[in-house]
Amino acid sequence: MANSMTGFGRGEDSGYGYHFTVELKSVNHRFFEASVRLPRNMVSFEERIRKFLQEKIQRGRIDVFINVKETEEKKRLVKVDKDLALSYDKTLKELALALETAYETDIYRLTALPEVLAVEDEEMNLDLLWETLNGAVSQALLGFMEMRKIEGEKLAEDLLKRLDTISNEKDQISSLSESMVPDYQNRLRERIQLLLGENSVVDEARLANEVAIFADRVSITEELVRLQSHLDQARQTLRSSEPVGRKLDFLVQEMNREINTIGSKANNVRIAQHVVEVKSELEKIREQVQNLE
Repeated sequence: MANSMTGFGRGEDSGYGYHFTVELKSVNHRFFEASVRLPRNMVSFEERIRKFLQEKIQRGRIDVFINVKETEEKKRLVKVDKDLALSYDKTLKELALALETAYETDIYRLTALPEVLAVEDEEMNLDLLWETLNGAVSQALLGFMEMRKIEGEKLAEDLLKRLDTISNEKDQISSLSESMVPDYQNRLRERIQLLLGENSVVDEARLANEVAIFADRVSITEELVRLQSHLDQARQTLRSSEPVGRKLDFLVQEMNREINTIGSKANNVRIAQHVVEVKSELEKIREQVQNLE
């Protein structure tokens, strides 16, 4: 069934000292496009996330918001610059000697001096961390896809009804087209008799020739057959499990082409009214199709 291109999903997962919250939002777009927002120290995951999403999503502009928090599992390491501490100690001893004052080495004071101690995060294992992040992204994707599916089903239901409306209008046009040639023949005969007089003899061969030329000019049989074919393909496409947006967009263009030709060839007021109704429904379908993947 057709999927909408708009959706939202949220997922969370924790592990290896981090808690990830992922939100996916999408809007209409002709192609797949993903914008991923990650902390600077995790930008290496951006391409993995984009590739993972592209395997599931064909069209739409996807915004991926990722919030990262450190947990109690997060390990930190304290490093000591021993050479710097010894240098501090030596310099302070020399200063005390120069000032003729007492100085005793105090390790606690030394460690409080700039850059003697440094707190560093444990080096991240990117492969293990990706498992956690991917879990949050996968969870968000499930909700995201479910929302797109639900909205897509509603859109497909509406589109099928509109296709039925067009089909009914087409049947009305087809019925009206059957009387165009006989009506023209009767009008032409009446006009000839009006011009020549009631007792005049109509040249039936010439009349038949004129009617044949008219019939060929106004025949819309081929256009009606192609229009029906496009309608059938559109219904079949809407029930497909594959992305349907681009194909439906093409079919709408083809149906517009056929109905425009019907309107210009038929040159009939009553048919023209039905043509207007079909074009109105096609425009509504075209707008809705822009929301489908």
